Amino acid sequence: MMSRFRQAVEAKEFLVTAEVTPPKGGNPERMLQVAQSLKGRVHAVNITDGSRAVLRMSSLAASVVLLRHEIEPVCQVACRDRNLIGIQGDLMGAHALGIRNILALTGDPVKSGDHPKAKAVFNLESVRLLKLIRKLNEGLDYNDKSLPDGELDLFAGAAVDPQSDSWSGLTRRFEQKVKAGAQFFQSQMLTDFDRLETFMNEVATPANKPVLAGIFLFKSAKNARFIQKYVPGVHIPEEIIERLEKAEQPLQEGIKIAAEQVQKARELCHGVHMMAVKKEEVIPEILDLAGVKPIDGVKLPETARLR
Repeated sequence: MMSRFRQAVEAKEFLVTAEVTPPKGGNPERMLQVAQSLKGRVHAVNITDGSRAVLRMSSLAASVVLLRHEIEPVCQVACRDRNLIGIQGDLMGAHALGIRNILALTGDPVKSGDHPKAKAVFNLESVRLLKLIRKLNEGLDYNDKSLPDGELDLFAGAAVDPQSDSWSGLTRRFEQKVKAGAQFFQSQMLTDFDRLETFMNEVATPANKPVLAGIFLFKSAKNARFIQKYVPGVHIPEEIIERLEKAEQPLQEGIKIAAEQVQKARELCHGVHMMAVKKEEVIPEILDLAGVKPIDGVKLPETARLR
């Protein structure tokens, strides 16, 4: 049966996902608590795969844990850490375990993370990974050999950065990902909604694929400046930093800013991807403030549940 997230995409609902990081260790309790607090408010919980090249539990294992608790995941798959055999094996395993939603990523460089001596693989990058997923869905492996034990049924998405410095590069890459089989797009953190509007009008809308705007919760001016300094490609308007700096309760101001951004995104694109690092439990409050209603019928099909 089709995943609830895929149903929402095909029904053209306003989509809501939220990013949750796997544990750094063997205990998934906090991850589960966070994910359970989002039930009924998001179509799926997006599980990161070694984001920023920092060691954490595998996204595949963490996604299975969520499925066991009837929470639908979007399992990120980054190309940095696996070769062709490993990626294909993991995708087959994900399908067998009931995971259907995959976000295909190239992956952050090793040097940016906490294991600089690790060896990067990058047998593929995101466009070729999307092509590989399409092949597996057709019952073929990377070498065009038939899969004797059945094709996969994965719903693949990709990342996009509407604020990219290179408009031609952004357009070309987006079109390549659509052609390769991307069924939905999740944007990087957005602060420039004029740029998003231009991207939607000139690039995304003709492709007829849903785009989820990345909405980030800034917890304080210090938090915003840290992100501005250390996260590549991020530009946070000084107006936002000043609002946080002047606020008596910076977190509440950050929640208000995020809600305003969700409202802007509703007018421009097909959904939002919520990022509230270590404060994921306030995402429902942001959605309430933005006027986004709870999601009806968020329930996994029987075939996707793990007992």
